[in-house]
Amino acid sequence: MSAISAEELRELVARALAEDLGDGDVTGAATVPAEATASARIVQKAPGVVFGLDLVAETMAQTGVEEVERRAPEGEWRQDVPAEVLVAHGRARTILAAERTALNFLGHLSGVATLTARYVEAIAGTEARILDTRKTTPGLRRLEKAAVAAGGGTNHRMGLFDAFLIKENHIAAAGGIPKAVYAARKAHPELPVEVEVRNLDETAYALGTGADQLLLDNMDPPTMRAAVELRDAHGDHGKPTLEASGNVNLQTVRAAAETGVDFISVGALTHSAPVLDFSLLLSAD
Repeated sequence: MSAISAEELRELVARALAEDLGDGDVTGAATVPAEATASARIVQKAPGVVFGLDLVAETMAQTGVEEVERRAPEGEWRQDVPAEVLVAHGRARTILAAERTALNFLGHLSGVATLTARYVEAIAGTEARILDTRKTTPGLRRLEKAAVAAGGGTNHRMGLFDAFLIKENHIAAAGGIPKAVYAARKAHPELPVEVEVRNLDETAYALGTGADQLLLDNMDPPTMRAAVELRDAHGDHGKPTLEASGNVNLQTVRAAAETGVDFISVGALTHSAPVLDFSLLLSAD
């Protein structure tokens, strides 16, 4: 999981466990003998892409589970289910203490990867690529973007700090598209500049500003196609890439991709991905 450092991962898991365990697992302490040991299998119950096993292993390590073995590759679609993705052995109390936190991480991140894979498959054979957005769970952005990449998607900017995205309100405050682009270039010439446009007139205007990318906001496919034609007729030098955004779902994404845009951003990848179903099955020794 390269998007987050080992230290960040440990801290994230520690916060999640603290939230769940508080002063301790009263059910486990009362009902499970302290010396009891067990084996556990985490089973994938629905087809999809597994992602988040690093977090499962770290969660179990922090509760004191002695042995953890991964049984599934990450970032690959698995159709044949149910199937094991991880097995563990240790004291029963420690496994049960880790169970919900581990499954929460795994189900959510695998859900993001799985939904991304569905979008990528929906536009297969076109030149477009699926992008994520900043519509992420607070504190989990790096992990969710890593899950998007595992599902075959492409990461957009990480935050407000690593690329310009000049939107309608920035343009209004700056006094127009050219002024906004000029100010961005002057402030940080090393960063890419993207400009939001809402219609063909704004597209034509923005093409002359030298922006690296245009965001086609809520355009229908015929208008997107016309925007692509405008871009392609702009000349050989400085042609920006085009990103379609707004009202995209699995039923409409193919039509958007076939207009010739370069990217399609989908906020639902991270803000609305269904959880992929996993269970932890415990066997007492």
